[in-house]
Amino acid sequence: MAERLVVVGQGYVGLPLAIQAVEAGYNVVGIDKDSRRVKDLNAGNSYIEDVPSARLSAALESGRYLASSDFEHADGFDICIIAVPTPLTEGIPDLSYVKETGQALASYVSPGCTVILESTTYPGTTEELLRPLLENSGLFVPDDFYLGYSPERIDPANSRWRLNNTPKVVSGIDAASLAQVRGFYSRIVEETISVSSPKVAELTKLLENTFRHVNIALVNELAIFASQLGIDVWEAIDAAATKPFGFQRFSPGPGVGGHCLPIDPSYLSWQVKRTLGCTFRFVELANDINDHMPDHVVHRILVGLNARGKAVNGSRILALGVAYKKNVGDVRESPAIEVVRGLQKLGAHVVAVDPFADTYLLPPTVRLAELTEEEICAADAVAILTDHDAFDFALVQSRASYVFDTRNRCQGENVERL
Repeated sequence: MAERLVVVGQGYVGLPLAIQAVEAGYNVVGIDKDSRRVKDLNAGNSYIEDVPSARLSAALESGRYLASSDFEHADGFDICIIAVPTPLTEGIPDLSYVKETGQALASYVSPGCTVILESTTYPGTTEELLRPLLENSGLFVPDDFYLGYSPERIDPANSRWRLNNTPKVVSGIDAASLAQVRGFYSRIVEETISVSSPKVAELTKLLENTFRHVNIALVNELAIFASQLGIDVWEAIDAAATKPFGFQRFSPGPGVGGHCLPIDPSYLSWQVKRTLGCTFRFVELANDINDHMPDHVVHRILVGLNARGKAVNGSRILALGVAYKKNVGDVRESPAIEVVRGLQKLGAHVVAVDPFADTYLLPPTVRLAELTEEEICAADAVAILTDHDAFDFALVQSRASYVFDTRNRCQGENVERL
């Protein structure tokens, strides 16, 4: 009989994992508190780019996948993966979803089962927060059940690195737990990397994203100064990227977004401050730079309009892309939305174009339209904020009176680049 897997959280991390596990032979229940999403999933309608609706439908037709909002469907699980959001609330890590899940699962923990946390969090969460919640069941690690942590490494719309071929870091509370965690992931991914403890695995995830966050902040600040110095930062980055060693390419943009970069480094900074009383200066500086990039973009558009004899107040601005990265619909923490809000506060009439945008999460103040020649010509400015490949940039470049490009997709006399 196939093992029973429960995946709590059916978003950009949990749903691909659940479907991959179905394809590996597990019976899977995907639990999500959003009843609208559960209804869509059970109807075969996917909202995640990495799980096309045809793939979801195949999982449903196999009889081995069910979406539910009810934790009663967790009863009798062999393995449970927790992939719930861990946002920041007023700058402080919010683990309420992890706590709620741990409390709910305690009623269904049984001898021999395995629980694995995938949600990004600060070192110590698995052992110090989740473990006691699960042990309220009256069962204990390691004698009765197994517990581990394995950080997600999902990169939506990355055609080269997918869940199955991205090396998976795994850990366990003890050697027996590590063996169980490694055994599960070995069935759904090509390579597992074992580390000595959940704390090491938790820090690994934060290190990966802090590395990206800091380097993006570097090129963002460089872009600001290069523009003021009259230097093409994009040409300089292209030239630097030809060096075959000691340099890794990062590109500037309107800020950082998604479920990782705007949040994960702050988890590490908060833990360092709370535990050691020290300021993680690199993280704080990177936060300051990246958080203010939307303001910089708004200012540049304001200046660009002014140079063309137009005030931003009353101008019609067409925003291309509101997702946080190209070719995905995830709008969480998207800097593009902050740019739209900033322009609206100055009195601009903003219309956005995004064929991928997740309408479940899109703020109601963001008005969507199609990318047409009429919309382009009607705009006083076109702001390229997310460079989806579906956009006709040639049409934009040829018909727009003024383009502000944060993604280096257009060139011409009517184009200003970040």
